[in-house]
Amino acid sequence: METNVITIDTIANFFLSKKELTPKKIQKLVYYAYAWFIALNNQDPDDIQYSLFDEEPEAWVHGPVFPSLYSKYKDYYWHEVEKIQNVEIDNDDLLSFLNNVWEIFGKYSADELEYMTHQEEPWKKARGGLSPIEPSCKKIAKKDIFIYYNKLSTNEN
Repeated sequence: METNVITIDTIANFFLSKKELTPKKIQKLVYYAYAWFIALNNQDPDDIQYSLFDEEPEAWVHGPVFPSLYSKYKDYYWHEVEKIQNVEIDNDDLLSFLNNVWEIFGKYSADELEYMTHQEEPWKKARGGLSPIEPSCKKIAKKDIFIYYNKLSTNEN
């Protein structure tokens, strides 16, 4: 699946075109899109060639976080970010993929999504032995993301 000029903001805006969302929910939806894209579009955990966008998530206390999105939406706190009217994504495969992510994960609350990511190996591994409330900006490894979600995808078939 080719992704020319797709940015993290494009992906966040796609989800915001669906409805108003809290910053935490935006983070988790973008994370799941990022993670599943890696799992479904690469072949080798030691050679991750395709990512949805360049920024890597960090293993923060409340789950995976993209620092640029945090900076962009932090002033909303727990309030919802307003819905966006239209987002141009002219790649049908990417649009279908993002709609699938929305259908699967969009129904969950931000807290439910946070809880889900806390049960998953990539976030837990990046957190290492940190306490649940200890800050961290350690990156969640693409290799760990690929291994975990690719295994889930093959178990579902």
